[in-house]
Amino acid sequence: MNKKHALVVLLAAYILCGQTTLAKAEAKKSHEESVSPGINAKYFQQDVVLEDWLQNFERKDRELFANRFQIVQKSAVKPGSRVADIGAGTGFFTLLLAKQVGPKGHVYAVDIKKEFIDFISKRAKDAKQTNVESRLGKEDSIGLPANSIDLAFVCDTYHHFEYPHSVLASIYSALRPGGRLVLIDLRKDSSEWAKNHVRADKKVFIAEVEKAGFIKESEPNFLKENFMATFKKRPK
Repeated sequence: MNKKHALVVLLAAYILCGQTTLAKAEAKKSHEESVSPGINAKYFQQDVVLEDWLQNFERKDRELFANRFQIVQKSAVKPGSRVADIGAGTGFFTLLLAKQVGPKGHVYAVDIKKEFIDFISKRAKDAKQTNVESRLGKEDSIGLPANSIDLAFVCDTYHHFEYPHSVLASIYSALRPGGRLVLIDLRKDSSEWAKNHVRADKKVFIAEVEKAGFIKESEPNFLKENFMATFKKRPK
């Protein structure tokens, strides 16, 4: 190899190295930072048993559980549709949604906690709900294929999104053209605990969803501690 050839090879290697470093820097820069670091830490504690979550999520005095039938009714879930219950928890909404879509429909139960996913699978099997499929999601993605669902159901989960913009992008992608998003979440001003637990108020959450490519359709006003809003996927 002559000196001129060696210089060209060295220069090419230098440029490639620089491009690789730049690409890594851009990837790191573009990765969304957590808006609520540690918000989901309790879900991964080994000393918390499933029965505790059942008692918490499905207690009679919990507004969302007490109004579960009305929430599903106002979500306007169509028979035969494909629905994702995002942040499914113990799955009580998953089973209601599965009944609503009927045998020709399909419900994905999505959660980042494997114990919840396994429990929902067993619960659906015991209830003979063969149209339920459990999926382990990620903190920055619901992990469903593009154009795979007609409705994304997000109940008491949005304020737990550490990476809301990334998750909303994955929801947008998973929804078919004209697909809908139902958002139910805790009002920040509903209690002292909520003020410290929820990172922002209803207006901020709705604005974030709209910015992600959704058009607000309605805002049913029947809950006190929580709010409900429905959206439609805006065509690109």
